[in-house]
Amino acid sequence: MRITIVAVGRGRRGAEQDLFDHYCRRLPWPVRLIEVDERRPLAGPERRASEARLLAAKIPAGAITVALDEHGRQVSSTAFADLMRRWREDGTGDLAFLIGGADGLGGAATRDAHMTLSLGAMTWPHLLVRAMLAEQLYRANAILTGHPYHRGEPKP
Repeated sequence: MRITIVAVGRGRRGAEQDLFDHYCRRLPWPVRLIEVDERRPLAGPERRASEARLLAAKIPAGAITVALDEHGRQVSSTAFADLMRRWREDGTGDLAFLIGGADGLGGAATRDAHMTLSLGAMTWPHLLVRAMLAEQLYRANAILTGHPYHRGEPKP
């Protein structure tokens, strides 16, 4: 299974990028980060719609798409690991995670996704969300393989 993270905005070298890279290097699945950027000075809804089109254009054909949005479904790390297991066992070739910009995701990005997932009710900086997602992917693999990195919840 290949993982593509399509994110609005350009990352910069720093703690968030280092953390993202740290967890991605430890994953058994190849991870590709694709960054898109709307450079025109657009207002909120118009900007989100444009960014949604930019994100959609970078999703691999046939990918299961997960939009990260504060209004999405909240799941435990164990439940997320179970989703990863099911996608792997179902033969999912490509899995794409969408991360919006400062104004969030446009309606098309969340409407057209297979799943909308929340990392919690709080709003997070979009560069930090990349690192948090990478850590949860690593944690999901640790749960699935019985690695001691994850404690506190029973293995699915």
